[in-house]
Amino acid sequence: MGSTSDKISGAANQVAGKAKQAAGKATDNDKLRAEGKGQEVKGKVQSATGKAKDAVKGAVDRM
Repeated sequence: MGSTSDKISGAANQVAGKAKQAAGKATDNDKLRAEGKGQEVKGKVQSATGKAKDAVKGAVDRM
């Protein structure tokens, strides 16, 4: 994946994860809350990966 798609997927996963956590909290469903937290963390990792790719590309371009 490219850096932009990583960042977009990451943002989408973070939003979906937060929604799952809220739904789990509203329904007192610990499993759904845990899934949501996991998805949110996955999204944060994806976003960080996209930012790192941008940084590497920027460093290479400056050479």
